[in-house]
Amino acid sequence: MTILQLQDEIINLYGETIMHILRIIALVFTTFVTLAAGAAEDTSREVRTPYTEPKVVYDFYFDDPQKINNALFWIRSLTNPLMDEPYNMAPEFMDIKVIIHGTEIVTVARKNYETYKDAVERMRYYASLGIKFKVCGLAAHDYGYNPNDFYEFIEVVPSAINELAHWQLEGYALITPTVMEKKFTIEEIR
Repeated sequence: MTILQLQDEIINLYGETIMHILRIIALVFTTFVTLAAGAAEDTSREVRTPYTEPKVVYDFYFDDPQKINNALFWIRSLTNPLMDEPYNMAPEFMDIKVIIHGTEIVTVARKNYETYKDAVERMRYYASLGIKFKVCGLAAHDYGYNPNDFYEFIEVVPSAINELAHWQLEGYALITPTVMEKKFTIEEIR
């Protein structure tokens, strides 16, 4: 007995119900094979944007001095990938300025070292890589500070707004960190 004869015999015995079930099984199998084959093509892919040496000015203006800790991660997020493979950029070729003119100005006043030492040491490290930290002279005056009140890596400029405008006119990209209150851990929302 051939396969065609067997098929005819099954149809005669069980009728169209069996053929309908076989068609559904074939459809499900075909769908599964198609999805499995397409799954490899439908995933994300890693790309290597051809980054060049950055010229960036950061605008730090926060309503809470503690937010500087999170804002400093924005600097790390710019510099670390560029210093790593495949870019291997030397930090001295990254032209980065940070303009400080909000409540975070208190973090760079020498008298507040114990309160903000983690942020100060991170800024000192970034300054050793060539990143410039600039404090608004108007804000310093408002807080009762003079240039001698700040650390050696701080430059006091006449006005944060003029400084931001100046560097943008010189072709620097403006980055203004938005520091949100973290409500969930990564593990909670992953």
